[in-house]
Amino acid sequence: MIYLFYGANELARSEALAELRSHLPADVADLNVSVLDGRKLTIEQLVAACEAHPFLTDRRLVIVYDALKHSKAGKAREELRDYCARVPPTCDLVFVEQEDIDRRHLLFTYLSKHGVVREFPLLSGSELLHWIGQRARLLSVTIEPTAAQRLVDLAGNDSRTLVNELAKLASYVGRGGKIDQAAVDRLVTDQQEQNLFAFIDDLSGKRLRAALRGARALIEDGEAPHYVLFMLARQIRILLHVKQLLGQRHRADDIAGELGLKPFVARKAAEQARHFTAAELVTAHDRLLELDHAIKTGKMQAETALELFVVEICQSSSTTVRRR
Repeated sequence: MIYLFYGANELARSEALAELRSHLPADVADLNVSVLDGRKLTIEQLVAACEAHPFLTDRRLVIVYDALKHSKAGKAREELRDYCARVPPTCDLVFVEQEDIDRRHLLFTYLSKHGVVREFPLLSGSELLHWIGQRARLLSVTIEPTAAQRLVDLAGNDSRTLVNELAKLASYVGRGGKIDQAAVDRLVTDQQEQNLFAFIDDLSGKRLRAALRGARALIEDGEAPHYVLFMLARQIRILLHVKQLLGQRHRADDIAGELGLKPFVARKAAEQARHFTAAELVTAHDRLLELDHAIKTGKMQAETALELFVVEICQSSSTTVRRR
């Protein structure tokens, strides 16, 4: 049998491969599995792997990663397609694509008609929340719906990440326990990220004392003042992108996907971006570049530069938070 597994859900793809591998006797599985890299694949390598005689079993498994992406148009693709029609019945051949696939690809067209094609997309919405509940039960715990949503907000929808976080949460609540939102906030939240959000909130509200406390809290978390300035510049760039997309009437969840942010981060950034005009964000970013230059040329200490930036933002001419 010939298979094509593709899609962004790496965990689901891996589990499907593990299911195929489980059909081999455990004591000889390693001797009957070949893994090939599509970037360097030749038709000779593929033939040798597929036609090797199974050892102490009746089948072998050949897995080829990213062959469709890296196969060259023309003769190479035609040879690959033609060999797929001759793969011996003793071999299960699996093509695995780790990125988006071109459905016009010669091999995709062939496999759609003569093989098993399975797409593994990232889950979202109620389907993702249901899946989280199922995975929690596999760990002998339950998870409240609000906690599942909070987990997605903080960790995103990458299945591998979610499984790792669920394992941590299950260990925390114990066998038979229930994961609530408080547990998710306690174990999953990136405290440094939360402190940075709070810091930006205080800057946007021009709350000088609170903003200075926030800057010092980041330093007390163990980060160097220069790195705090770097994080601040990065956050301002995110806010600029978010503000632009909001102006194009994008929703926060759509912005998360476009900018590669966690949904919670995107929603928070959308809220913060509304507190600034685009011009204010550009001016703030330019000022950070000036302060960075002053630090690198020895004209100013990083901690002084950070506090100066906070004072300048909080004492700028706008006396109220501007929104648009």
